[in-house]
Amino acid sequence: MWGWFGGGAAAQKKKDSAKNAILGLRAQLDMLQKREKHIMNQIEEQDQIARKNVNTNKTVAKAALRRKKTQEGTLDKTIAQIATLEAQINSIESANINRETLAVMEKSSEAIKAIHQGLTPEKVDEIMEKINEQNALSDEIVNVITQNPIGEQFDDGELEDELERMQQEHLDEQMLNTGQVPIADAVHKMPTPSNADPISSKKVAVEDDEEAELLKLQAEMAM
Repeated sequence: MWGWFGGGAAAQKKKDSAKNAILGLRAQLDMLQKREKHIMNQIEEQDQIARKNVNTNKTVAKAALRRKKTQEGTLDKTIAQIATLEAQINSIESANINRETLAVMEKSSEAIKAIHQGLTPEKVDEIMEKINEQNALSDEIVNVITQNPIGEQFDDGELEDELERMQQEHLDEQMLNTGQVPIADAVHKMPTPSNADPISSKKVAVEDDEEAELLKLQAEMAM
């Protein structure tokens, strides 16, 4: 994949170039740091010579001081060079990190683009609408299934009658087991009007005749 920093061999060449530059700078920096230590040792050595001969041989002491001053100037330049190299190394490393970071970000951008290929807000709305339609259809199917159960349907009234009959049979069975006569049987065993006392029947007939006679008299008096 080609990006902002090239691709393939070109990208690898740039990466190697930055790496080689850093390696070269670090090698030079290492050499300068060693030179710095050597110069500092030379300065210390000339200082000791000057101190040793300050009272006995001023010519030697002055020569040592001149060499010391020269080495101090060289040391200042070396320290400045070291600082410059360190700054360059930091700059190259930062630039290299930035390049690598941007390269990764570019690849991520391409990956997101590939994922979203052909996917638009309108397409998402269309898909969501289809999903909602299918969910609504599923709910309708469930409602139809639950409202129309499979199998023969029975009238609730018939079921209630059957239940009452079973309860009555159970009650009768309990009465037989306990020796008590059910209320319904007691009612059936009560004497019927045909078995009633003859005297009571005659009394009722007499009362009817008297009532009829009374009505007849009332009618005659009204004439």
